[in-house]
Amino acid sequence: MAWSTPSRERRVLKAGHSSIAVTLPKPWAEAMNLRPGDLIVFDQNDDGTLYLKPAPTPGAGTAGTPYLVQARSFDTPGVLERLVVGAYRVGHDSIEIRTDLPLTADRMEELQATARGLLGVSVVAQEPNRILLQNFIDPSKYELPQLVQRMKMILIAFVEETEDLVRRRTHTRRIPTLKEEANKVLALLVRQLFLASRDWSLARRIGSPDPRQLLEWRVVVHALGELATLLGETLVTLNEEPGKLEGAEALTELLPLVKTSLKEVVDALMHPSLEHSCAVYGSAEELWTSAASIRLHLRGAARKNGVSASMVVLQRAAAALSLLAEVGIDRAVANGHETVLVEAA
Repeated sequence: MAWSTPSRERRVLKAGHSSIAVTLPKPWAEAMNLRPGDLIVFDQNDDGTLYLKPAPTPGAGTAGTPYLVQARSFDTPGVLERLVVGAYRVGHDSIEIRTDLPLTADRMEELQATARGLLGVSVVAQEPNRILLQNFIDPSKYELPQLVQRMKMILIAFVEETEDLVRRRTHTRRIPTLKEEANKVLALLVRQLFLASRDWSLARRIGSPDPRQLLEWRVVVHALGELATLLGETLVTLNEEPGKLEGAEALTELLPLVKTSLKEVVDALMHPSLEHSCAVYGSAEELWTSAASIRLHLRGAARKNGVSASMVVLQRAAAALSLLAEVGIDRAVANGHETVLVEAA
């Protein structure tokens, strides 16, 4: 594993009468905050390679210990939800809420709804002053590429629902369902990244063989979350008065381009190719330009209704797609298997 430019070779040294040893690269040891006497653990692969990581810190807690939140009361709506979601995202399996004053019916329903909105989480104990939530997901079963593909399908569903709304000019009822699905997958993606950052063996099993790639995955997840927000915002805006969408023909021209770009960008992420990634990046940039041009040429009521506002949001979505396309280029360059001659402007 190369952590710096110095030689990656290490000479095997004699240690004692029958043992041998190899020194650790100084940049890696410093990054892991290792000191003489610290313990490290390793995994051995079938091909003979070893992966090292610092041993868990004593007293850091065990997997079976619930994350405990204790307070006199919870009166502000949304606080409990954010605490539970945060604990889930950073990798806690058991989350226990305790209060001095009994939880109100509204707060209980808030916790129940929060559990329903997280993949693998259930309420396993409920009392007036205590509630325990448990996650039953095995993180090794959910690979990062698999979850990104699932997010792609949800985002495409947002676009297709928007196309259907514009065509029929009637309200849609699918917005809460689509948002819930997107939030579930995004929360699990963030959780997987947190867990993988603490367990390199898990990182390899879920699709990130080099721990440094987790930073890249974090950018991908952030951009996917931004796309879910923007496409959801577009659908909500158009759903306010679908019967009064003069100039909606502009959207019927742009939305298929958004859907195509989504598919191409995710494909470039999952199957890095420099030539393909460069082409996809160019298409994403053209999408932004097209959205700006179409909005500029809107006339009459279309400049004041949800069509114009949606164009602005779709421009931002195009920017998020460009960011994902940039990551695709980075991945292709990192592979280092090909060279592409790009024509000068």
